[in-house]
Amino acid sequence: SLSALEPAGAQQVRSVWSTIPAERRRAAMRHMVELSEETFEVDFGTMYRLGLTDPSPDVRAAALDGLWEDDDLTLIPQMIHLLQTDESEHVRAAAAGALGFFMYAGEIEEVPAERVAPAVTALKTAFSRADEAVDVRRRALESLGFLNFEEVGDLIRQGYTHTDPRMRQSAVFAMGRSADDRWGDIVMAELDADDPAMRFQAARAAGELEWAPAVRRLIELIDDDDEEIPYMAVWALGQIGGDRARAALTAVLDSDAEHLYEEAEDALAELEFKGDNLDFMMFDLDEAEEDEWVLDADEPDVDEDDDDA
Repeated sequence: SLSALEPAGAQQVRSVWSTIPAERRRAAMRHMVELSEETFEVDFGTMYRLGLTDPSPDVRAAALDGLWEDDDLTLIPQMIHLLQTDESEHVRAAAAGALGFFMYAGEIEEVPAERVAPAVTALKTAFSRADEAVDVRRRALESLGFLNFEEVGDLIRQGYTHTDPRMRQSAVFAMGRSADDRWGDIVMAELDADDPAMRFQAARAAGELEWAPAVRRLIELIDDDDEEIPYMAVWALGQIGGDRARAALTAVLDSDAEHLYEEAEDALAELEFKGDNLDFMMFDLDEAEEDEWVLDADEPDVDEDDDDA
């Protein structure tokens, strides 16, 4: 098995990997990435690292996709190097996207800011280069979207006014990742976009922002003619929550839209989970307030005149 390779096994694979035809290496790497997305019971980290230096750009790009959520900080300089120097636009874009995990980890303070800083600089540079491919620039913007910097807000605005619709879609994606309510009105407007790709990104952003005003429109998008948008609308309703969203998701389960059942069940579970957490937080808050009241009640009255005496 190529999962969770021990050092000896990894060395053995390295010794024969380059002798395997490129097409088979590409298929194997992509298959490993797909398996990793389906189950947490596999660990192809060693294989992904091997893939970063593969002669095939498709293998390198797939390896970068597989390394999403790998928190090994030694990957940061490798990804930066690929972003800055790889001859393949596809690989540079994948590297820009893969660095997004470390942007998120840095934003929630799971990774020291100084370790993430070089990647932030590299992503800003990639986005700002007019001669860089649009796909690379837009992936860089999507990764930067996690950061709560005003400068990043300016970059998102630049992306949103770009002439290429793909860049505008990525800007809306970044708006969602920012978790910043200031983008809510733009996201709402784009839920009515003519372009299905933009409606899809707007639905995702509405969910990530947990933008309650979008619930009515998201319910309508469950019946969108596009193949993917109904799934994203259902997911977003689970993120936003509320009675109206719950009723809509329950209605999906009572409908003939069997293809949406699993997504609706997951969304309802997410909605209930968030509701339970909110109840728990409110319970903790009530207890804290009660404890504070008891402590205040137990405090003896202090006579200011006695203090002065």
